[in-house]
Amino acid sequence: MLPRLRLCVLVQGLTLLLLGPACEASSLGLTVHAVPLDSDGGNTVRAHFTAIAPAPCPDLTGLCAEGEDCLVHTTSLPFNGTKPTPGWCVRQWQRNVPSNYTGSISLGSSTELYVSLRAGPKVRENSRRLNHPAFVALPPPLRARVDCPHHFHLSVKDLDGDRVRCRFAQTDQGECVSCPRHSFMELDEEKCMLTFTGKAAAGTYFIYLMAEDLIPVPKNIHIKDNSPLSSVPVHLSLTVEESLTRCSDEPVASDDTPEMDSTLYVLPFQEVKFNIHYMSVLESVSEMAVVGPPALFRVGFKSVGPLSTMAMAWVRSENKLAPLLPVCFAANTKSLQSEPRCVWLYQREMKTLPAGTELKCEKTEMTLVLPIASLTNINMDELQLNSPSCPVSYNTTHLTARISLSGCGTKTVHAGSELVYTNTLQSVRPYTMVSRKPVLILPLACRIPGSQVKGPHYEIVMPSDKEVFGEYSFEIQIYLPGEGPMANFTRSPKMRTILRSSPRTRRQVRSPSESNTTPAVSANTTSTGSPPIGSKINQIDLHVMSNCSIERAELIVSKCVESETEDFQVSTPILNQGCATSNNTLEIITTQSNTRIYRLDLEKIETKGSLMYIECTVNLCITTLPSQNCPDLCSRSFKSGNMVNSVFTKSYVVRSDPVSLVYTTRAPSASNTTSISTTPPATTTSTTSTSTPAQTTASHAPGQSSFVAAGLILTTLRITLQNFFLY
Repeated sequence: MLPRLRLCVLVQGLTLLLLGPACEASSLGLTVHAVPLDSDGGNTVRAHFTAIAPAPCPDLTGLCAEGEDCLVHTTSLPFNGTKPTPGWCVRQWQRNVPSNYTGSISLGSSTELYVSLRAGPKVRENSRRLNHPAFVALPPPLRARVDCPHHFHLSVKDLDGDRVRCRFAQTDQGECVSCPRHSFMELDEEKCMLTFTGKAAAGTYFIYLMAEDLIPVPKNIHIKDNSPLSSVPVHLSLTVEESLTRCSDEPVASDDTPEMDSTLYVLPFQEVKFNIHYMSVLESVSEMAVVGPPALFRVGFKSVGPLSTMAMAWVRSENKLAPLLPVCFAANTKSLQSEPRCVWLYQREMKTLPAGTELKCEKTEMTLVLPIASLTNINMDELQLNSPSCPVSYNTTHLTARISLSGCGTKTVHAGSELVYTNTLQSVRPYTMVSRKPVLILPLACRIPGSQVKGPHYEIVMPSDKEVFGEYSFEIQIYLPGEGPMANFTRSPKMRTILRSSPRTRRQVRSPSESNTTPAVSANTTSTGSPPIGSKINQIDLHVMSNCSIERAELIVSKCVESETEDFQVSTPILNQGCATSNNTLEIITTQSNTRIYRLDLEKIETKGSLMYIECTVNLCITTLPSQNCPDLCSRSFKSGNMVNSVFTKSYVVRSDPVSLVYTTRAPSASNTTSISTTPPATTTSTTSTSTPAQTTASHAPGQSSFVAAGLILTTLRITLQNFFLY
């Protein structure tokens, strides 16, 4: 523990747990969550605004006037994305406004928001409390494709349990300045479900809705006037893109991703965590687009072949946010988007502690004293801390507990700039017991101001690739079948198809007799048995290799393409998402985890010239437990846990110099390679020398590698390592 710290004391509440958008075309989204203020009878609401603006992101000046009850949420973890282009960002603020409010709000100099809000005040007859308008979650900017129908489910919640209905905004009601109805957008008002028919040209469109809450009425009861209690604006954008892919090719969330509309209850200073996982067969996920509350952590984004994952966490600190906080997310690829999904964080309301309650925070423990007279109908024997190993004692007047800051289940979280130790005193009953008696949930917290937090407590550093994998490099080598350093595997190979089939990937191991393992020679040969100069090569073996010496490190190849030009402006895929793109490519099974070998049938690859270039995207992977396996990218039987429980390097690109597709001369018997650096050099140089009988180009700079293709022209592979993403 830190010596001589003056600990700020906080006791968090006692709970008896009873069981307009409108905007102009420059905005990409808007929601307003209105919370009525009891202080003036609901004539004023605290309006929580969330808006999505196109890049470049506007500043927040001018949103709050001097002396106004207004707060702009600035964060070191901004919500932004690149799709649709040119990108977007989220701006959030709260402001006290009249319950019936209409006005224009400027975000920077280019984004105007027109807001129409009707939020009461209305006192509910059933509870005699002020009515709460509906809450609507704002998804990231929506994307769809021409001729691909798509449903967009809007996630809605109501604190009063009212029925929520969505409808299109109306200009004549003053709900928007100009809100055209698009013929290709349909709305199921009762389900708040938007449907894009697919019959729209490529472009960006804007949708203006109003969400209303109505008192729920049984279907067999008819009420003549069941008018909405309130109306709040919802503004969405839909970008329609051209695409040649099937309509069913979007990324799909796995079972471990939270369900749509699920609710996570959050106590004071509690941390909630969840992971999202996606499978995208056609294109790799380039980003996880997220819109959520301020200070939502998003860490560990990984995208390897068809697999992608990211972790999210949020700590409830003291805040003036709405009681319901949506977190919406979607996986974006270059041309596809998953179905947006939203979960809700519910900040439980805490009751006031009874007089006489005391919590003392000391250097190594906190001490709780609680009058039991206030705990009506609470079974004292059911009360325990996070860990039952720490006893809770009581007498006829008070309950006491001594809670270690390093034990008793005490947790440490970071809330803003503070370090917080938390524990919970709560009723715990056997699973088999059913009771209507109330239970107690008492969050306890000791806070250390950020100015007093020193040392390693406040910084989490992810280990670097070098610390996990050591010094490593990648290279590509090309050989004729049965030649090269892996000849014992390629001479009489066991091969498997790596074509992705539906609904399950076919993983067939082929015997040497079934495989096409004939020597890569032309039909015409010389009298010595050697193929004539200039004849076409039929097959080559593509070796993708790493020199990583860690025993459990596995090489993963997620993508390879070939091109007739060095700039790869026009390319043809060989591997995509770890799978072959045609039956022209088979994988040769080896026992080397740091090498992948692919046999390419050049007779079926359409090339116009006599040269081609190859580029592959690679990673290294180590599982956290020896009993686990790194994910097999070309398999639908994988579990998302394989992704979460594995450590990956960054993604690197390995690119070759020209590879000859015809026989030129006999090559030396062994390849001549040089190692490469995993850090791309700022500049590279090369020298050229002449040897007999072939000409070579040898690299002497870090980041390059040369090789001899047996039976091919002796060429050099220039390795370019490009960092695709950081996590």
